[in-house]
Amino acid sequence: MALPVEGTPVPVSRWYRHAPRGRDPLLPTRPPPDNRWQRGAVIGALYLASDQETVWAEWYRLLAEAGIPPNHALPRALWAWEVDPEPGVADLRTKARLDQVGLGMPRPGRDTWAPCQEVGETLWREGWRGLMAPSAARPTRGVVLVLFRPDDAVPGARPIPPPSLVTEPPVPPRGMAT
Repeated sequence: MALPVEGTPVPVSRWYRHAPRGRDPLLPTRPPPDNRWQRGAVIGALYLASDQETVWAEWYRLLAEAGIPPNHALPRALWAWEVDPEPGVADLRTKARLDQVGLGMPRPGRDTWAPCQEVGETLWREGWRGLMAPSAARPTRGVVLVLFRPDDAVPGARPIPPPSLVTEPPVPPRGMAT
């Protein structure tokens, strides 16, 4: 039985992602890592954020969880991305839509990932290109776009050069949860 989700076009706008300075933004990590919405051994994914504040909130959340001081994780390249609006992705941006698939609002911490991974991997097996959901690091303000990567390509997603080089820790965003 298919998950009760609705599709939505990806909004025509800029999306953002940070990467180590000098790294090809399209190059996948080997092996693909586990993340909130998928396990790398099942399917790779490209994670993008709706705005720069959400990128940095997610970065600070990751660093806090790992106990890494921000200065030790710099410099970073901040990339803007364009994503084709079609085909659409599964829309999990609201509490009601998350409830429909048996999930609550995302919370920081790897110990909350397993149910999200199950939903994300099911969506991928059902043929969805990806999903949009609230950011665990900025749940009331930020959205993440997850595009599944069955191979190295990410059809319809393009980094926009040049990236911005970030050498100092950004100001922690308002509304951030770590």
